[in-house]
Parts: sequence; structure tokens; C-alpha cells
Amino acid sequence: MASTSSAEGAHQTNPEKVKLVTVLSIDGGGVRGIIPAIILSFLEEKLQELDGPDARIADYFDVVAGTSTGGLLTAMLTAPGKNGRPLFDAKDLAQFYIDHSPKIFPQKNWILSKIFGTLRMVRGPKYDGKYLHALLRQYLGDLRLDKALTNVIIPTFDIAFLQPTIFSSFELKQRPYKNALLSDISIGTSAAPTFFPAHYFETKDANGSTRAFNLVDGGLAANNPTLCAMNQVTKDIILGDGDFFPVKPVDYGKFMVISLGCGSNRKSRYSAKAAAKWGIFNWLIKDGTAPIIDMFNAASGDMVDIHLCVLFRALRSSHNYLRIQYDQLTGSAGSIDDCSKENVDKLVKIGKDLLNKTVSRVDLETGWNVDVPGEGTNAEKLAKFAKQLSDERRLRQKLPK
Repeated sequence: MASTSSAEGAHQTNPEKVKLVTVLSIDGGGVRGIIPAIILSFLEEKLQELDGPDARIADYFDVVAGTSTGGLLTAMLTAPGKNGRPLFDAKDLAQFYIDHSPKIFPQKNWILSKIFGTLRMVRGPKYDGKYLHALLRQYLGDLRLDKALTNVIIPTFDIAFLQPTIFSSFELKQRPYKNALLSDISIGTSAAPTFFPAHYFETKDANGSTRAFNLVDGGLAANNPTLCAMNQVTKDIILGDGDFFPVKPVDYGKFMVISLGCGSNRKSRYSAKAAAKWGIFNWLIKDGTAPIIDMFNAASGDMVDIHLCVLFRALRSSHNYLRIQYDQLTGSAGSIDDCSKENVDKLVKIGKDLLNKTVSRVDLETGWNVDVPGEGTNAEKLAKFAKQLSDERRLRQKLPK
């Protein structure tokens, strides 16, 4: 699969080699990105058991998509380091959050932090984002989207146009102005309203034409970017890039998808009687959370999951779709910015425990995840997917070009 850059890697593969189009998708969720980071570490470990210690996530997926904190994880998994290999090993991702979250989301005394944090959110963003911006500039440097080691898709939302702006490797030929710095894309997709300031930057194409971007969190458009990724691949097929994706535009049966959530809190539900009395302030800030943002994110994630569950089931290929999401976050674990040691340890434990939980799907009527009979645990399913990914990669490498 793609092993140098998206442009080179894609065209090194001829149609006879591609039996599956492999997609990895990572939701948004702030510090809760620790949860998918734990899952990714397990998956990469299984790939290394099959193909050796140099195996990396980016070697096996045709597309890696991420929104908000998932966009940060996507960049870290696919950006090349000095040796041309991925900047981060998956096993280091959770530690990245543990080390840097306290400075990304600086907290003081808990009670004072909650009070002053709420006051800041009334007047402006809760955090200035300076540490996060500097961190991303440091790690990603001058790397642009076209240097990613496989095809990357990162949704954002442009408030100047009031519409989603998707940074996609597939669009660079037709829209070269989207070949932005990975650091700018990552800052933009993670600029959650009320938490971080909107992000402005400009790009220039080969003709010197300038394009301005005014971005906020991609979660406003697609907190779960799985369907967005599949649509981008389908669009690429329709436009004629059949040398890499030799499937028909609606041949979703050849997709293999792993979709990772950052957890949700189904227990913090609201009643119509209470919400009927809310004003703007309560919709934006209530009990240390932002209800309207939580609702947007939950709705976005679940609708995509429901759509894909139905689609893969109709195509009799449910075995090719895996959604891993924890829906019972409580207390501080449901926050996107609580980076206390106690909460971070809790998130790490949730990620590890999630591996041992039974494969599940969201139920449209109840909103709860329900076990899928006969599928085993998430860890067992990931191990099977790792074998499929390894087999697909070996097949592509073995057959003549």
C-alpha cells in the first residue's frame, strides 16, 4: 500500500492487486483521543506480529480519515519523519496525549478552573491554543498534505462560507490550493468552538493565486468522518482514477472499514421540560459541558454508524465493517478537556477495557450500543482485520506491476 507519499504510493499499485479498499477513520473528542490511541496501538502491535517490528498503520490503509482530535492522530500516523517512515508509532500516541494535554488544556485549582473557564467561555475561547499550535508546528514543520504517507482525509468547517471544507489527498489534482500545511489543517480541524479560537491561514497554488481559510472544528460537519472518507474514494473512482481503486462507485462490498470513536456519554441525557427553559447560555455551557456541541457530535457519529451498518448489512459484508465506540462515559471521562491524572488514567483504562468488550452496533431506537452475536470481542475482531490487512498488503507486493 502507499508507503512513500499518497501521490507515489497510489500509482504504484495496479488494479489486479487491489482486492479491498481499506479505510481507517477516527472521531473527534479532545483528550478522549486517548481511547482510539489505545486501540490503534493494539492494532499496530498485531500487524507487527504478522509482518515484523517495522510495520506501521500507514502501510496498510488506503485512506486514513480523522476529525478534530482524530485529525491530529491522522497527521501523526501518516506524516513522514526524517527517515521517511511515520512520525509516530501507534504505541506512542496515548503517551503524547498524557504528556501534552495538561499544557494544551491548562488547569489550575479544579473549582477555580471550572469557574474561570466558564467565564472565559462567555467572553471568548476557553483556551488560547498557543501551546497546541506551537506543538503541531514543531512536529509537522513544513510538511504539506501531499507528503502524507497514504491518502488522508480531514474535515473542517469554513465559517466564511458556512460549509464544510474537506482536506483530501484525492482533491489535490483538481484543487491544488488545498495542499495546505498539515499543521494548519490539524489546527483548523481541532478548533472546537468555545474551546479554541478559529484558525485563519492562506495557501497559494502554482499560479500564485491565494485562497483564504477561516476554519473551526470539523466535528460541526463530520465528527465521525467514515462516510466522508468513503464518499471521497467513490468520487475519485467516478473521476476516473481506476488504476488505484478498480471498483465500481457503489461497490462498497470491497471496502474494509475500521471506525474508532472517542466515547460518548449516554447517561447525561436532557429532558424537553428542562431544555425548554434554556437560553443561549445553557445551550452553550451547562455543568462544565457544552450541550449543543455534545449533541452535534453524538448525532453526527451515530447517524454515520447507522447508515454504514445498514449499508454493509444490505451488501452482506457486515464482516468488513468494525465500529469501536464506548457509550457509557460518566463524569469527567465525558469531558473533552479534563486532563487531570485521574481522568487520563481512567481514559487509558477505558481504551484497554474496550478491547475486551463484545463487538457492538448502535441501536436506532434506544441509542445504546448492542452486542453483535458471534463477532467476539473487539480485540479478536481487530486481530482478524490485521490478518486481512497483512494478506492484502502481501498480495499487492507479490503480484507484478
